Amino acid sequence: MISSSPGGLRPPGPPDGVSWITLDRPDVMNAINPELRERTIALLDEASADPEVRAVVITGAGKSFCAGADLSGGVARERVPGDVARTIRLGAQRLVASVLDCEKPVIAAVNGTAAGIGAHLAFACDLVLAAESARFIEVFVRRGLVPDGGGAYLLPRLVGPQRAKELMFFGDAVAAADAERLGLVNRVVPDAELPAVAREWAERLAAGPTRSLALAKQLVNASLDTDRTTAFAAEAAAQEINMTTRDAQEGVASFVERRTPKYRGL
Repeated sequence: MISSSPGGLRPPGPPDGVSWITLDRPDVMNAINPELRERTIALLDEASADPEVRAVVITGAGKSFCAGADLSGGVARERVPGDVARTIRLGAQRLVASVLDCEKPVIAAVNGTAAGIGAHLAFACDLVLAAESARFIEVFVRRGLVPDGGGAYLLPRLVGPQRAKELMFFGDAVAAADAERLGLVNRVVPDAELPAVAREWAERLAAGPTRSLALAKQLVNASLDTDRTTAFAAEAAAQEINMTTRDAQEGVASFVERRTPKYRGL
């Protein structure tokens, strides 16, 4: 399930232009089942297409962010070659890709344990806020599994290959303060302040030049997978596209006129 309000974590009054996605299965620490996964992907796709949505916050209901994949269903039938790869490709990888590909900035407000695919869901977000009680666990090794859901793609880009291997090989719980030191988290805040800080950051993003932010997100996400020549060409092309937007024109005009810009996300 997903609730439209963050189950006790959201401050009163929905901020304009911000879509709050709350993983709402607190009885199982918000473990991801197919229904929750598909609904999250759909909401992120809707946020991309909806001009009224200019920022997204993902958080968890109750005391956890997301404990990972829900494995309680077990194996319904005998596997055939390709089943596992297909399940991962169409499941966890699609979920992580939906965050990376969302055309609006996405904030993770991690309010407790983020393990396995739950940790990767947070790491895929553009900005990560963590409560002091939050912790991140590359739990796969504890189950004799290879990290999936984009872990081997995301972690080296965030902390480098040696640190990524340490996290994956040992599967130790990483406290919020250590996650911030490693570069997995942008900021750690007291538990009680997490919703307010998430709202503040989301509202600042929602008041910004939405298309400029989307293009900047695309450039940064692609930069680690390409060479300098390609990256420079993409940057120039992005600015060419961006200069056709009303917000870019407003930003330049406000600078010339020495006033605060008023962005509309157009």
